[in-house]
Amino acid sequence: MMSFSHKIRGVIFDVDGVLLDSLEIWTDLGARYLISIGKVPEEGLAETLFSMSMEQGAEYLKENYDIDRSAEDIVTGLRNLLRDFYYYEVQAKPGADQLLRAISDAGISITAATSSPREHIERALERNGLLGYISRMFTNSEVGKSKHFPDIYNAAAADMHTAPEETIVFEDSLYALKTAAAAGYHTIGVADCKGEPDQDGLRETADIYISELSEATKIFDPDL
Repeated sequence: MMSFSHKIRGVIFDVDGVLLDSLEIWTDLGARYLISIGKVPEEGLAETLFSMSMEQGAEYLKENYDIDRSAEDIVTGLRNLLRDFYYYEVQAKPGADQLLRAISDAGISITAATSSPREHIERALERNGLLGYISRMFTNSEVGKSKHFPDIYNAAAADMHTAPEETIVFEDSLYALKTAAAAGYHTIGVADCKGEPDQDGLRETADIYISELSEATKIFDPDL
């Protein structure tokens, strides 16, 4: 496992697909909704809905499955299913607790940067015993820019009083990892079979590429 040229003082975690095993909901949500109202989802529905907003997806479901509800009602149903998944169902990725504990025990600050709603992520992390390790959570909606821009990472680093070269960013999405790397952060790419389709690109771009979180724990706890 490689080491970093500067002393690491802060770590920024993406959450979905990194700390939480949550990526399935973003491909299954439409099918879950249809099943909940007694409809049978078509094969390939996830791919059809992938590029659509939730509102566009609701219109598609209404028109193609003869749903006798308004698109607004369908959106509400989708959002309720999404909330319930985070509140009651999603589990931590294997090794998340051990990794966060190792970083905390090393005296390194931990923040999180997520594209998902704050209340969903905080509830899921708390239920899985992970929230206490994270000093502060940053969301794209609150920062006002997506992870195509480094603002969310810069805000997290500023909160930890760390420079980019003293900070590691964990990401499972190639575009977000590229953003962090271009802004001067060290990067660890996290594989997830339900997420980033370009795993070769993630491997080539990241300073370190891992298949399991336990691999990264060794960076912060050399005795493992």
